[in-house]
Amino acid sequence: MNTLEAIKFGSNLLKEKKIQSYILDSELLLSKTLKKSREKILTNLDTDIEKKNFNIFKEYLIRRSKNEPIAYIFEEKEFWSKSFNINKHTLIPRPETELLVDGLLKIFRDKKISILDIGTGSGCIVVSLLINLRKSIGTGIDISKKAILMAKKNAAKYRLNNRIKLFNMSFENMFNKKFDLIVSNPPYIERKDIKNLSEDIKKYEPITALDGGNDGLDLIKKVIYKSKSILKINGTLALEIGNGQIKKVSKILTNNNFRTKNVIKDYKNNVRCIIANKNK
Repeated sequence: MNTLEAIKFGSNLLKEKKIQSYILDSELLLSKTLKKSREKILTNLDTDIEKKNFNIFKEYLIRRSKNEPIAYIFEEKEFWSKSFNINKHTLIPRPETELLVDGLLKIFRDKKISILDIGTGSGCIVVSLLINLRKSIGTGIDISKKAILMAKKNAAKYRLNNRIKLFNMSFENMFNKKFDLIVSNPPYIERKDIKNLSEDIKKYEPITALDGGNDGLDLIKKVIYKSKSILKINGTLALEIGNGQIKKVSKILTNNNFRTKNVIKDYKNNVRCIIANKNK
């Protein structure tokens, strides 16, 4: 079997399973199998594929046919132009979160700050910030021990071990330390809406990183309340929030002595991130 025949085989299998991006996914999975770029395999369609490689390809196809995200199959995802290791214990990094990082880098460019990333997951937020803010230090915490192990892997990958500390703990147990910036992408989906998520999300991504309680604001409220005691005066709190939550989150911030400094809209013009400062 050659490359073209393999891509067609994969596309047909995924199409039958109603995977919408069946052609692209087939190409990506074959690219991963052969350890060659997608562009290279598409310009060499008559290349023969060894049987052992075709069997690996089929295993990937079976996983994808069950809606397992490509990122989990590959165990990596690009974020902020860098490759991050991920697994089923961490959320898949998303473009909306890149917008949050982008907004923070504009504010803190060339500054020396201390950062706390609450619910760090793969560490993509704090690691991306520290790669760019070379004078700064960071701390990432997560209640998932396996997520922290993944974050440590990513920190080591970008040689940040001397500037980042990662802990398996709840942010509610943070005491005796104050930060210039607290950033978090907390769970913000209303519990009743989780069943409506696409199969690849609700079947594979960690529910604890998605479930924001009955109103979607449980963890957001807790992060805001806790930030009052662990942020320096005039310190910055940056949150990713759900679509349509801006009014409620703004009110919670105001009630907890924060003033909103900036909001960031996603690619569909919905407010998805809010940046606020702690008042004196």
